[in-house]
Amino acid sequence: MKLGDFDYEYPEELVATHPLKERESSRMMLVDRRLKSFRHFTVIDLPSLLDEGDLVVLNDTRVFHARLVSKEAGIEILLLREEGGDIWRGVAHPLKKCREGRTISFGGLLTAEIIKREGDEVVVRLSSPAGVREAIEKVGLVPLPPYILRRRGGYYTEEDKERYQTIYARHLGSSAAPTAGLHLSQRILDNLVGRGIGLAYITLHVGRDTFVPVREEDVARHEMHGEEYFVPRETVDLVEKAKEAGRRVVAVGTTVVRALETFYSDPERRHSGTTRIFIYPGYTFKAVDAILTNFHQPRSTLIMLVSAFAGREFILEAYREAIREKYRLFSFGDCMLIL
Repeated sequence: MKLGDFDYEYPEELVATHPLKERESSRMMLVDRRLKSFRHFTVIDLPSLLDEGDLVVLNDTRVFHARLVSKEAGIEILLLREEGGDIWRGVAHPLKKCREGRTISFGGLLTAEIIKREGDEVVVRLSSPAGVREAIEKVGLVPLPPYILRRRGGYYTEEDKERYQTIYARHLGSSAAPTAGLHLSQRILDNLVGRGIGLAYITLHVGRDTFVPVREEDVARHEMHGEEYFVPRETVDLVEKAKEAGRRVVAVGTTVVRALETFYSDPERRHSGTTRIFIYPGYTFKAVDAILTNFHQPRSTLIMLVSAFAGREFILEAYREAIREKYRLFSFGDCMLIL
């Protein structure tokens, strides 16, 4: 398939730059694959649209302050993951300033020595008298998507620390939020359980595979870089119990889809590792029966994934419907429930 097959136009004013006051007040479009229809709800309605015995799977990764900015050096580094011994991999801008051996100070508390450049990534050695992870959380910034910062004029808010994080985030390690989960409040989770709907968790630390744009015109040539995941045995047991009972496995977000599909595509059924799974039309789903997901940017791996799940033309029609109905788009925007 061609990259242009996943393109669409949208009004800039529909791009959400701030979250709504209440998580559960986001709009939610019900996208029915069987009836080829659209209906309009809010996220608080989610429990009523699912059935007793269904299983909702959540990504409990926690976002860290991955964006390091040195105004003195004029360099910004988005940390992706630790590779051991305070060696980290990241994406730097501008890359040309990151010559090997250069040391960059961030806030006077954290320093990064450029060890090497690999393609458009950098490998750095971080050091701090306060401890590296502690220093990252003190001097680093919430890794909001660049388009939000550009549209805001480059500023962050104190609110971002809470709202760019799910309420069930536990395991620190993401360079971006699993945004479908941002809509869920404790009341929604309680209502799901109250209706006899199960909750289960995976961990996938969001990295560049989730947000980097596809540049290859031939989609199949796009390269995934790898994101760490963990699917607990308990979650597998709950998935299989739901399947045996004829109930649905509902993935909250594309990261949950990728973690579950990685596990069920692996002949060895490894519960943890690095996933490079790339899901686009033609893929056969093995675990997931429904997806709660945000509206994604054109030409992204994420719109390709939901197109594989529901059909490219139908998904693009759903996006046109969302734009007609003035849904808020992208990370802080509204969402769809694909059944």
